[in-house]
Amino acid sequence: MNLNYHLILASKSPRRQELLKSLGLEFEISVKEVDESFPPDLTCLEVAEYLARKKSHAFGTLKSKVLVITSDTTVIVDSEILGKAKNKTEATSMIKALSGRTHQVATGVCLRTQNKEVSFTEITSVTFDSLSDEMISYYIERYKPFDKAGAYGIQEWIGMIGINKIEGDYYNVMGLPLNRLYKELRQFK
Repeated sequence: MNLNYHLILASKSPRRQELLKSLGLEFEISVKEVDESFPPDLTCLEVAEYLARKKSHAFGTLKSKVLVITSDTTVIVDSEILGKAKNKTEATSMIKALSGRTHQVATGVCLRTQNKEVSFTEITSVTFDSLSDEMISYYIERYKPFDKAGAYGIQEWIGMIGINKIEGDYYNVMGLPLNRLYKELRQFK
């Protein structure tokens, strides 16, 4: 895909950077610090897109021929958003909440140029088998998933042995819904 824009990915996430690179796109990394609070009246499924737009608007007015990509991913179980675990105790609690159940992963994406803004949310349902305390402990000790929403990475050991079903975009669970993103970027040509 040949875009006539200078792409900026506003993400420190190595996974998002790797995923965008896999589409064959050249881009710059630039991140603005943003308060990730959100209005209490948003539904859990609306939060990721709201935050993606908030991150985009932190860049202010964009120069001509610049396209900024921002995103945010939330893991939702029992109408509750599971953020990033701060420690082993929180990570254990989060993974136990997901064990033997289906949850949703919502990634909000905002694409913005000087004259156009498009945002969307992609939702993937993920079902875990029941996980033993030993499995959970092994994963947390070995992979230290403290930088991931819901305290897990689908591409890591826990995803390989614990997830028995996903409905939707696999890459969405990693943090960037590549299928939808590619289609949306083509509209900016």
